[in-house]
Amino acid sequence: MTTQIGDVWRREAPHVLAALLRRGAVLEDCEDAAQEALLAASEQWPLDGEPQNPRGWLIRVASRRLIDAHRSNAARAKRELHEEPSGAVLWNERTGDNDDSLQMLVLCCHPSLSTASAVALTLRVVAGLTAREIAAGLLVPEATAAQRISRAKATLRARGARFGAVEAAELPQRLHAVRHVLHLIFTTGAAPPSGGDVINHDLVAEAIRLTERLHRALPRDPETMGLLALMMLVEARAAARTRDGILIPLAEQDREVWDQEKIARGVSLLEAALPNGPVGPFQLQAAIAAVHATATTVQSTDWAQIHELYRMLLTVAPGPAAALGAAIALSEVDGPAAGLEALRPLLTARPRDHRILAAVAHLLDAVGSPEAADAYQRAATLTDSIPEQRYLNAKAQQARH
Repeated sequence: MTTQIGDVWRREAPHVLAALLRRGAVLEDCEDAAQEALLAASEQWPLDGEPQNPRGWLIRVASRRLIDAHRSNAARAKRELHEEPSGAVLWNERTGDNDDSLQMLVLCCHPSLSTASAVALTLRVVAGLTAREIAAGLLVPEATAAQRISRAKATLRARGARFGAVEAAELPQRLHAVRHVLHLIFTTGAAPPSGGDVINHDLVAEAIRLTERLHRALPRDPETMGLLALMMLVEARAAARTRDGILIPLAEQDREVWDQEKIARGVSLLEAALPNGPVGPFQLQAAIAAVHATATTVQSTDWAQIHELYRMLLTVAPGPAAALGAAIALSEVDGPAAGLEALRPLLTARPRDHRILAAVAHLLDAVGSPEAADAYQRAATLTDSIPEQRYLNAKAQQARH
């Protein structure tokens, strides 16, 4: 499959699936039909050229495959989505939003699924991520990610779940998983877990686009505002994060090229979100990003405030990423030895997490330990990101001299 067809597929897959699901078919059958349409495109488009309306072409071919696969039940395959029980409210009818990608996100976060399963399923179905990319984003083994996707599909089939409508009362309980999915799409794009790109701009743009639409649909939801603020504040630093394909860490970035308009918007969203209810994890992460983004120099960064925000994040949403951030912030406040002590249990629990090992290497380097080079080298072997490998190997070489 060519890169061009792959780009079209990533953009159009949610719309193709949504069109098939409107016929009342189950998700697995729709995925199979959509994949057959993609295969047909990879064979025909290089010969005939890309059609003027690639989405329409893919939907037509996938629809034929779906009907062929269910010929004995063709009447059901042609049934309209709107044959739903009275009282059901379509997401796009309720909000005026006609975006299939956002609707698919909400619909995939079915209440019969655990949050972990819903996140894995929607990352696969809507964002088009591979099991390996999903595993990296969720910080779980690839086999675990694949099992979550498989179990989610099996659960939906067993429950007879249909993706045609969302009861208004169900919507709030789905939003937590939806926001989590959008965040993972963004972070996977902002720091691709594998390959040669420092940033996957397409994934980042898609995550921001969908979050903008979610914010417009739910303008008073503080965690959605917090999530959008976080994306704005992180994306504001994108131009400074790479130079000639080389990863530039935060401390070494040229802050003159940070996007001040995005920083201002992120701060404004955060200020609007914080007074409107309990402070959730995305608001706290946005607050941490805001402290970084508003510091004019790395030396003027308020690390004490960042450490306190990480401590708050650990109480609201404990996890390895928050614990790692807290340990790094502690090293800036109390010195590298304190940071190393805080990282010790994390490294014991997750010895193959290259992020933790890289942080340990940096702090070992800061205290002049000869073990720093080996730690950098080990971290480089544990990541599939080529820019991260280059950066960590270069640091290892520097530490040896």
